[in-house]
Amino acid sequence: VQLQASGGGLVQTGDFLRLSCAASGRTFSTVAMGWFRQAPGKEREFVAAISYSAENKYYADSVKGRSTISRDNAKNTVYLQMSSLKPEDTAVYYCARGPRMWTAWEPMAATSYNYWGHGTLVTVSS
Repeated sequence: VQLQASGGGLVQTGDFLRLSCAASGRTFSTVAMGWFRQAPGKEREFVAAISYSAENKYYADSVKGRSTISRDNAKNTVYLQMSSLKPEDTAVYYCARGPRMWTAWEPMAATSYNYWGHGTLVTVSS
């Protein structure tokens, strides 16, 4: 399984950004997906997650209300849209593959994910 995140870059405070993560393999539509981020000098933290069917979505408090996670199972791609970006959103954003459907999981825990992409850097200037 390979995960390729893209869409990062240098943006300004208040801007909008959409990150994409393309996954390889034939089981994408049966697995949960998540986004995490790691800011310089900080630990990796949960951002958002989506169930295999997109019925359930989860967000960190820090991005709730200004972020939307979505997926296109026909394209094996998961997206993270973020608006009203802040300097504290600056981080490397990673997508990760979660468990298969019908598997109990903790969406916000990194240990729930078994494959990780290399990340895409988002820099928000003030």
